Amino acid sequence: MRHLSKGRKLSRRKDHRKAILANLAVSLIKNGRIQTTDAKAKEVRPFVEKMVTFARRGDLHARRIVLARIKDASAVKKLFDEIGPQYINRFGGYTRIVKLGFRQGDNSPVSLIEFVKEDETKKVTGKQKSPKVKAKTKPSKTPEMKTDTLDAVEAEKSEITEDETIETLEEKASNVEEAGAEEVAEVSSPEETEEKEVTTEQVKKISPVKTTADSEEKSENDEVSADEKENSV
Repeated sequence: MRHLSKGRKLSRRKDHRKAILANLAVSLIKNGRIQTTDAKAKEVRPFVEKMVTFARRGDLHARRIVLARIKDASAVKKLFDEIGPQYINRFGGYTRIVKLGFRQGDNSPVSLIEFVKEDETKKVTGKQKSPKVKAKTKPSKTPEMKTDTLDAVEAEKSEITEDETIETLEEKASNVEEAGAEEVAEVSSPEETEEKEVTTEQVKKISPVKTTADSEEKSENDEVSADEKENSV
């Protein structure tokens, strides 16, 4: 079982491999991007990002550690003065690798490693939802109107309502009159009037008042006839 087999050997010894990673890190810090093989880019990426983490600290002890590993004072100064402060609010992911294809000659895969720019860090870290913009509502015209105009509008509304009520009452009265006239016309037909007259005559004949008057006239006539008989005798 192979223990401590992390990383790539790059077909080199340990001291040579460390020197290659340090030189690649220095050129990346100075130039901002480098083009190398895919394997070397993947190996130098964690090495450089650890140096940037030390640069974010910014203290003397971190500077000495980075200077012991890179061994280039100008690169260390640029790393601590320019590159480190750019990534204060970013926790890892300072570089990226872009694959470019294959190299002519040995057909080895080639990649581009570069530092992530500050604008791109904002895009990555600030994946917050965009604030919702409220739709602008049109201001109502009523606050801008003067009190006089409001009073006039209310007066017109009251007048209109009064006129409407009067018209509705007149229409109702006319409808009621028309309905009454129709009912009277229906009731006062000629056949019904004749029937009513007949019934009244029959009632007059049968009425007790007239029968009493007739009996009184008969009694008077009987008395007159009796008197005449006495006088003749």
